[in-house]
Amino acid sequence: MPSHSHSLKLSHLSRPGLFRLPKPVSLSAPTRFRSASPFSLDLKLSAPIVRRHECRLRDRLVRFKVFDEDSVGIPFLDDWSDGDGAAGYVLSSSEDEESDEEIVIYPITDDDMPRVRVSADEAFAMTTQRFAMLGRKRRKQRNKFGVLISVGLIIFLSVLLLFVDWCAWRIVRLPLKPFYLTRPFLISAILVSCAGYVCVPLLYMLKIHQIIRNEGPARHSLKKRTPTMGGLFFVPIGVTVARFIAGFSSTEVSGAAVATLGFAAIGLVDDILTIIKNHNSGLSAWVKLLLEVAVGTGFSFWLVTTNISSPYSMKMLLPLPAPVGLVCLGKCYLLLTSFCFVSMGNGVNLTDGLDGLAGGTAALAFIAMSIAVLPICSDLAIFGASMAGACVGFLLHNRYRASVFMGDTGSLALGGALAAMAACTGMFFPLFISSGIFVMEASSVIIQVLYFKTTKILWGAGRRVFRMAPLHHHLELSGIKEPIIVAGAYVISSVLALYAGYVGLISA
Repeated sequence: MPSHSHSLKLSHLSRPGLFRLPKPVSLSAPTRFRSASPFSLDLKLSAPIVRRHECRLRDRLVRFKVFDEDSVGIPFLDDWSDGDGAAGYVLSSSEDEESDEEIVIYPITDDDMPRVRVSADEAFAMTTQRFAMLGRKRRKQRNKFGVLISVGLIIFLSVLLLFVDWCAWRIVRLPLKPFYLTRPFLISAILVSCAGYVCVPLLYMLKIHQIIRNEGPARHSLKKRTPTMGGLFFVPIGVTVARFIAGFSSTEVSGAAVATLGFAAIGLVDDILTIIKNHNSGLSAWVKLLLEVAVGTGFSFWLVTTNISSPYSMKMLLPLPAPVGLVCLGKCYLLLTSFCFVSMGNGVNLTDGLDGLAGGTAALAFIAMSIAVLPICSDLAIFGASMAGACVGFLLHNRYRASVFMGDTGSLALGGALAAMAACTGMFFPLFISSGIFVMEASSVIIQVLYFKTTKILWGAGRRVFRMAPLHHHLELSGIKEPIIVAGAYVISSVLALYAGYVGLISA
C-alpha cells in the first residue's frame, strides 16, 4: 500500500477542508512532533511562507509526523507496536523552549465539532488523533476483506467435498464410508487452526521472523517482523491425519508422506540458514535443486520396486482423456516424476509471496487431485483432502493480514505432496491443470530471466517483461491491492480445480 505521507506548507492551511488560522501564529522552532500512531503526515513550515502569513518562526523548519502502518522507509519502523492506533506525540526542542501561543481551529465542513481555542500542542495532537482513527478504520476494513475471502474459500471447498462424497459411490463403484473426504478435511483444518494459536506465538517468541528481500516491493518491509516456518506445524498434522484415517498399511499414503516430509526437510534447512545468516539466502539455488532432484529420483525408483494398488495391469502409465486413453511412458515416467517434483516444489515456493496466496491455491489443487485420483487410489484421495484441510487451517492464520508465513518448510512440502499424488496415479495432466497458478508464477520468473539475459546480450542492456517477477509482484506494482490479487487467484484456481477434477475422472 502506498505511503500516506504528506507535506503541507502553512499557506495550504487556508484551503477549504483543512484549517484556517484567523490570527498570527508564533511557533518555537526547531520543534518536532512525533506520533506513535500509525498514520503519517508531515507539516513543514518554511520561513518565507510563515512571514507572508504574519507568523514568527525562529528557525526554518517545524516537522509534525503521524505514521500509518502502510508507510514504508521510516527509520524507526521497528518501534511500532500492534496497538489500536491511538495517537500520541513527543515534543522536543533544541533550545528547551515551549510555545505558549494559541491556534484557533475552525472546521470548514458541517461537522459537530465546536469551535475551540486550543494551544499549538493540543491542536497538533487533535489532528494526529483524527488521522489515526481514519487509518485504523481502513485497516479494519482490509482485515475484514481478508476474512471474507478465506471464509468464501472454506465454504466452496466444504460444499464441493460434500457433493463429491454424496456421489462418490457412482465414481468408485464401491461403497465408501460416510463423509469419506469431508471428514479428513475438517479434522485437519480444526487441528491446524487450533495448533496455530500455540505455535504462532511460540515462533514469535523465538524471533523466527521472515527475512524480506530488499529487491521486493517496498510495502513488504512492513512484514519483516512476521513469524515464518509455519510449515513446521501444519504439514505434520496433515500427514498424520491422512495416515491415521487411511490406515498405516496404505503403501501409497506412506510413500507420499515420506516425499512430503523429505521436501519439508529441504525447506527447513533453507529456512534455518536464512535466519542464521539474517539474509534472504539460505541454501544456494543449485544445492536446493540437487536435493529436490534427489528426492524425486528416489521416489521414482521406489515406484518401480513397490507394488502399488492400481486398476491397471502395469505401472508407468499416463491416463489421458479420450480419444488418447492410456499412454505407456516406460522409463520416461521416471524423468517426468523427477521433473514434476522439482517444478511443483519451486512453483509453490515462488507463489508464496502474498498473504494467503500459496495456502489457498494449494488447498484447491489438493481437492482437485483428490477428486482426480479417487477412482484409482481412494487412500490418496484421503491424503489430498487431509492436506487441503491443513492448508485451510493454516490459512486462518496466514490470511490477509498474515500472522505467520509457511516459509520454504511449508511451500516445498506442499509441492512435494502434490507431485507424489500425481506420480502414484499417473495423474500428471490434472495436476498441471489444477496448479495453473503455480505454473504461471514459475513461468513469469523464467520469462523474466530469459528475456533480461537475451536483451542484455543483444543490446548491452537488459530489459524486463514484467515490472517484477513473480507475477503477483508485477500486479502489486501495477497498483492492484494485495487482497484483490489473492481473491482473483482463488477464483481462477477454483475454475481450474473443477476442470482438473473432471479431466481426472474421465481419464480414469
